[in-house]
Amino acid sequence: MNPKLPRLVIVTRPTPLDMLIRRFGTIDQAKFYVESRGRKFDRPLRAHELQQAALDKVIRAIPAEQRRVQLSREEFDRFLFSPDDVILAVGQDGLVPNIAKYLHGQILIGFNPDHETWPGVLCRHDPADAAKLIAWVNQRHQGYTVEARAMVLATREDGQMLPALNELFVGHMSHQSAKYRIRLGSGSFSRSEKVPDPLTEKLTEERHSSSGVIVSTGTGATGWTSSITRQRGINEPLPAPVDRRLTYMVREPWPSIATGIDINFGFLNDGDELELISEMEEGGVIFGDGIEADYLEFNEGHTVKITIANRTLNLVIPATA
Repeated sequence: MNPKLPRLVIVTRPTPLDMLIRRFGTIDQAKFYVESRGRKFDRPLRAHELQQAALDKVIRAIPAEQRRVQLSREEFDRFLFSPDDVILAVGQDGLVPNIAKYLHGQILIGFNPDHETWPGVLCRHDPADAAKLIAWVNQRHQGYTVEARAMVLATREDGQMLPALNELFVGHMSHQSAKYRIRLGSGSFSRSEKVPDPLTEKLTEERHSSSGVIVSTGTGATGWTSSITRQRGINEPLPAPVDRRLTYMVREPWPSIATGIDINFGFLNDGDELELISEMEEGGVIFGDGIEADYLEFNEGHTVKITIANRTLNLVIPATA
């Protein structure tokens, strides 16, 4: 092995067929389960075959003398990444947020096994181009560049942190009524708990009962955030993936004698903080990128500050993109 070449870390997550086989033990039992519910088995089988074919192409493209290791999603949190590792993500776009929170500056190349089914926003490269991309990693010739995508960070009062690539959700695990106070240092709002900035008279704090708060990056702006802004008729331009700017939105805030609805949408720039103080006895959570199982508690006594993360996702893209 050549120690001068960066180690390649190949990351995947189980296919739907993998999950079925884990559940039922054999491929025949998995097929019986799928077909007994009126669905065709060829769909998960084809997705699995395309994933395996893509993975084989990527592995075969690695020079024999180059160090490599292969990880599945459930191993990410136990793996010690080196600063010069290069991540090769083979799968759907959702795999990239899964791995991004464990990275600290390493570059990532995403390979799309099925361009006919998946858009390939983050995993955009064809597995057939793996040899060219690995050669670029080793020699840094022309053809590709690195796009530094902004990330969001939640920091709880006890120092626990949760980064995310797309968005953070703060609220109740049931997605029903969450009770908290919201504070910010900037924004144009006008009522409720009435704690205005003495210089600008802009509202900076409000008590809420809502379906939770979402804080999104530019990468996440095409997903959950886009749906909410369209539904609410918000025409503000959202950040681009590389912009060091976040969007925050309050879902379904409830107006009452004790709670307000005016701090409900805005932006955070570098240096800005959105602070949330929990008033929930139980069920309060903070999770990122839709991964509800990996959460921080957010019950009464907990405070969280949400900011732009110092780290970025360093995504390899074509130089002409």
